[in-house]
Amino acid sequence: GRGWPRPFSTATQRTAGEACSSEDPPDELGPSLAERALKLKAVKLEKEVQDLTMRYQRAVADGENIRRRTQRCVEDAKIFGIQSFCKDLVEVADILEKTTEYISEETESGDQKLTLEKIFRGLSLLEAKLKSVFAKHGLEKMTPIGDKYDPHEHELICHVPAGVGVQPGTVALVRQDGYKLHGRTIRLARVEVAVESQRR
Repeated sequence: GRGWPRPFSTATQRTAGEACSSEDPPDELGPSLAERALKLKAVKLEKEVQDLTMRYQRAVADGENIRRRTQRCVEDAKIFGIQSFCKDLVEVADILEKTTEYISEETESGDQKLTLEKIFRGLSLLEAKLKSVFAKHGLEKMTPIGDKYDPHEHELICHVPAGVGVQPGTVALVRQDGYKLHGRTIRLARVEVAVESQRR
């Protein structure tokens, strides 16, 4: 009589224990796995954010460096862009200086004819040098006599009656030469333009 309840109670306890042990792990493992997964995701995202932040900061720094270099290049170009032209103008200045020296020397000697000849030679050399410098650097003098009046190239000073062989609306006289640099007008030619003479 006493032996039956013991195995029964043991089986009951075991069943209860098994049921308990089979139900507990999901309660313990479920949230912890989810938390671990979330933590891993959070760490991964944090690393990605740090990586992107570093890349962004590097890109900003690189952009700033490029901007500074570009600004330096632009400033250098402004300063040294006309270096070649200036070097050629220095040679023109040398000719002018020598011509001035000749004039002062010859004036002292009193030989006016020789002085004038040297002045003329010096000025001719100077003009030839200037022309070659201008041509080398794309600076071109405009000679618009007989050309149709163009407000983009000519500054109208006054109108004059059209004479023989001069068409109305064309440049009859140039008061001051105009210049182009590589095809772009940098100084308008000051001109007189022919018009039909008024018939009475």
